[in-house]
Order: sequence, then C-alpha cells, then structure tokens
Amino acid sequence: MPGQKPDQKGQPPVARAALFGLCPRCGAQTLFDGPVKFASHCRVCALDYSTYNVGDGPAAFLTLIIGALLIVAALTLDAVARPPFWVHILLWVPLTAAAVVYGLRVGKAALLAIEHQRQAAEGRKLDEQDD
Repeated sequence: MPGQKPDQKGQPPVARAALFGLCPRCGAQTLFDGPVKFASHCRVCALDYSTYNVGDGPAAFLTLIIGALLIVAALTLDAVARPPFWVHILLWVPLTAAAVVYGLRVGKAALLAIEHQRQAAEGRKLDEQDD
C-alpha cells in the first residue's frame, strides 16, 4: 500500500482496525473477547494485547459526547412530535446502551491500534555510556 512503511505490511489502517476490532498486527478480527473487553492475545499471530495501556480514557469522553448528542435528539423529538414518555424509554435506553458500547469498542480499538503502529511505550532512560 502506498504510504505504508515496510514494517507495516499486513497491518490494517487504524480506522478499519477500530471499526471492525481487527488485530493491529495481522488484521484478524480477534481484538475483543467480549462487548468491550480486549482478548488477552491475537489467536492468529499471538500478539499480546495486555502489553498495551489503553486504559479507560475513551470511556468518559465518549459517554459525554454520546450523551449530549442523544439528549439533543430526544429533546428535538419531544419538541416536534410530543410522543408519550414510554416511547422515549423504548427508543433512547437501548440506543444509548448500544451507542456507548460500540463507541467504547471503536475508541479503545483505535487507541490500541495507534499505540501498536507508533510503537508507543513507557518512557525509558538510556544508560549513560562511559567514554
């Protein structure tokens, strides 16, 4: 692929890896072992996912964004159509849950793929050499 470094051959782009839960090394769909829980390793290429530190960074950020968007949508629907309260419950509760879970999957997968492709790691101090 144009623009890829030789050591990135076979790696999916970050967007594709994030949207489909692909392994950032081989591209197999093995990243998740549950709705938002990473698998311990890739079942195809044995990449150890536990070495990456994604954390809960996307959780609060995505939940706030999704919450704000869905509140605007709910208020707009209420102003335009004035549906009964039970319609709001049937519509917004599952939509919110699905949006948060999928948003977390995409956010966490994107951070892991970026960390892998950029070979990010904790800071290291180089030993001073004696001359």
